[in-house]
Amino acid sequence: MADQKRLLIIDSNALLHRAFHALPPLATKNGEQTGAVYGFLLTLFKAIKDLNPGYIVACFDTPAPTFRHKRFKEYKAQRPKTPGEIVTQIPKTKEILEVFKIPIFAKEGFEADDLIATIAVGSSKKKELSEIYILSGDLDNIQLVNNIVKVYTLGRGIKDTVIYDEEKVFSRYSIKSSQMIDFKAMVGDSSDNIPGVLGIGQKTASELLQKFSNLENIYKEIKNDNPDIKHRIKEILLKYKEQALLARELVEMKKDVDMDFNLEQCRFNSFNKKEVESVFSKFEFNSLINKLPLAGDQSNISKQKSLL
Repeated sequence: MADQKRLLIIDSNALLHRAFHALPPLATKNGEQTGAVYGFLLTLFKAIKDLNPGYIVACFDTPAPTFRHKRFKEYKAQRPKTPGEIVTQIPKTKEILEVFKIPIFAKEGFEADDLIATIAVGSSKKKELSEIYILSGDLDNIQLVNNIVKVYTLGRGIKDTVIYDEEKVFSRYSIKSSQMIDFKAMVGDSSDNIPGVLGIGQKTASELLQKFSNLENIYKEIKNDNPDIKHRIKEILLKYKEQALLARELVEMKKDVDMDFNLEQCRFNSFNKKEVESVFSKFEFNSLINKLPLAGDQSNISKQKSLL
């Protein structure tokens, strides 16, 4: 039986992007691009098999500018436009999620990450759940990791997956997941064109957070002329203080987006297999039909630790 205390949140756009670049092009006989959708489903099916969730929900970005673009006009300015081959596959992905009866959320002015954060934080307070997994193609969501929330993401290939819990985050970055926002405030995020503090690398940022816990304390210690902070580092952090605080504001995910989320409506147990097979046949995903998850009757999660 599925684990009725486990929720899986799909970071849909990130997963589609990762699948698109990880797999060779795939198209139907009439030339419709389907490779990203195919990779998306392969990863989703593996997550369902590994995690056996009782609830599943999907979050998407929208084309509209977000509050971050209004706050910082250069936000994601250097990022190339999403390839048309991915854009055309988003409606196909939503169509498949709908036949699986997986609720879809998207809201103009916010990114999927903000919706994911709102759902994860809100749901983690519910007694009905003991574990929440975010299925994503990147690591942006690891700032949300805690004793309940984990990130299930792709490793080197489409079939290789890694689970980031608190221990895994610490082993990679030498800081707690709760410190990731301040970490990125200093090192920036080149993929989103967030500069951070020029001259502060990951090692220095990590060491500062290990000693002083957060960005606010770091600036307090600089003001107090703490000798444990090198003079050069103090000068750089003071020079770019405004930039660091802006970066912090931009990288932090909103956890209070107004959205009509109902956990019970995300219960994964009611899809019609024939309807799914019909959509799969339309997209020529014949090889996936035999891999369909059995809603409400998946095998128990196995060897989870081996994924860490």
